[in-house]
Amino acid sequence: MCEERGIQGSTVIAFLAGGLIGAGLALLYAPQSGRETRQKIGDLASDLKDKAGTWSGDVKDKARTWSGDVTEKARTFIDREKSAIKGAYEAGREAVARERAKFEGGAPE
Repeated sequence: MCEERGIQGSTVIAFLAGGLIGAGLALLYAPQSGRETRQKIGDLASDLKDKAGTWSGDVKDKARTWSGDVTEKARTFIDREKSAIKGAYEAGREAVARERAKFEGGAPE
């Protein structure tokens, strides 16, 4: 499952990198003045900064959600196992008490 997420993340990053490289080349080879090119590069950098901030926020939210899911599953597992152990402990105590009663009472087996 983690491998699938890694592949998807790699694909998204490669796609974004390719888009950035293509946009940069388009700006450099476009027939316009240096001032216009610098302005477009600045605008592109500003847009990328905004998108990166949004993307990092989305990643943090997903990580928090995933972490919460794992935490809840772990708690459920621990509670279930704790109940099983507690039940086994109680059964053992009852068995010891029965055997002790037999032994102290002198009842034959």
